[in-house]
Amino acid sequence: MALPSGYDPNTYPAASPAAPPVVYAQSSVQYAGFWLRVVAYLIDSIVMSLAFMALFIPFAIMTGLTAVLGSIHPGEDPRDVGAVLGGTFFLGLFTVVSLAFLGAWLYHAKMESSSWQATLGKKALNLRVTDLYGARITFARATGRHFAKLITGLIPLGVGFMLAGLTERRQALHDMIANCLVLRDG
Repeated sequence: MALPSGYDPNTYPAASPAAPPVVYAQSSVQYAGFWLRVVAYLIDSIVMSLAFMALFIPFAIMTGLTAVLGSIHPGEDPRDVGAVLGGTFFLGLFTVVSLAFLGAWLYHAKMESSSWQATLGKKALNLRVTDLYGARITFARATGRHFAKLITGLIPLGVGFMLAGLTERRQALHDMIANCLVLRDG
């Protein structure tokens, strides 16, 4: 297990009670703060939006959704529009939303548990997601971290996310739940 270069036994829990802690200079560990993570999130949002549109547009064309939407005219009775769209539209919408949800989960979990330890947005800013010891996280932990963001998002005014700018190790609530850190390289 690789330890971060700034490992401090007073800051991190010991990896094992039997193993003596390895102590490094504290100054080299840099935690990613709130604003860097916001920029990484914006980059990831653009990447995922482009990927979603690349999948959605062909889907809309192949299912005839664009033709149906093109046949709706201004001033038409909304009940008639509902009849034209019918259940097929809502089934298609459910499918698209489900695929977007699944895609976001796989994007974050696979990328953050990969050798990069980062999504494209984090990689662009030299950030990486680690466990509390600086080691690469597993796909299961990355999955837990991703879904813990749902809990973080439930806190009003984004306070759960803003904790990344307020806590000592710059952890948002979902990082604390998943026992993760977001470190800045260089």
